[in-house]
Amino acid sequence: MGWKGARRKAASTTSAAVVALVLAAGTPVGAQPRTGTVPPFGAVVAGQNASPARTPPPPRLPRDFRGKGKWIVRDLDITVPFTWEGRGGDSQMTAGGPQYPIWFTNLIYHGTLYTLTYKWPGLDEHPCSRIPGFDLEALNEQFENARFVGRETLRRGPERRVNHWRVGVVVPNLPPGNHPRLPLALGDIYVDENDRGTFWQVLQFGVQNLYDPELDEWLVMDTFEHRPGTVTLPQRCEPPR
Repeated sequence: MGWKGARRKAASTTSAAVVALVLAAGTPVGAQPRTGTVPPFGAVVAGQNASPARTPPPPRLPRDFRGKGKWIVRDLDITVPFTWEGRGGDSQMTAGGPQYPIWFTNLIYHGTLYTLTYKWPGLDEHPCSRIPGFDLEALNEQFENARFVGRETLRRGPERRVNHWRVGVVVPNLPPGNHPRLPLALGDIYVDENDRGTFWQVLQFGVQNLYDPELDEWLVMDTFEHRPGTVTLPQRCEPPR
C-alpha cells in the first residue's frame, strides 16, 4: 500500500487508496514460475492432469502483523530499509530514514489513508496527504478483485513459494468497447502459497510513483510475522486543534 500523497488527487477515493497501497507491474525480483504450474484462465500444462489446479484465495492483509525488508527504486539505484506493521486494523509503511536519500511513511489510521514524504531526490514540498474514508476492510475488498497470475518461486535467500496476483485501476470505469481509458496503475503482489495474509513482495507501477522517473518501486520483505506491530501517526499529519 509508496502511497506518496498529492499526486493522487485526480483519482477517486477508492482508486487512489488502492493505488497508494499496492499497485504495481513489471518483472518480479527473482521470481520464476514453478515446474508444473497451471497457468490462469483454466489452461493446462502439458503432462499434467486434465483438470486445472484450483485458484487460491486472493491476498488479504491481516489486522496484526510486523515485517522488515527493503524498499527498492532501481532506476535511481537506491535501496533503503523498510518496515511494514499493522495493529488492530491500522497499518504503517516506513521506508528509509533521515540518513537515507529516501524517507517516507504511509498509514491507514482510524479510517483515513495518510502519506508523508520527508525526503526524495528533487522534492521540495513535504505535505501530509489525507484520503478519508479508507480502511483495512476497503483495501481487502479491492484485493478480492485481484487476478491470479500463477504459482511462482522467489529466487532469493531463502527461496519462497508464492502465489502471484495482479491488481489494476483503470479510469473511467466503462464497459468493453472502444472507450478512452487511462491505465492509472497496476500492482503485482506475491503472498505465501500457504498463507494469503503473508506478503513477501510488491511491485508498484503507475501515477502513484510520479516521484520516480520510471514510475516503479519495489517492496521486498525479509520477515513477516503475525504479531501486532507499532503504528504511529506523525505529528505533522495530526488534525489542527
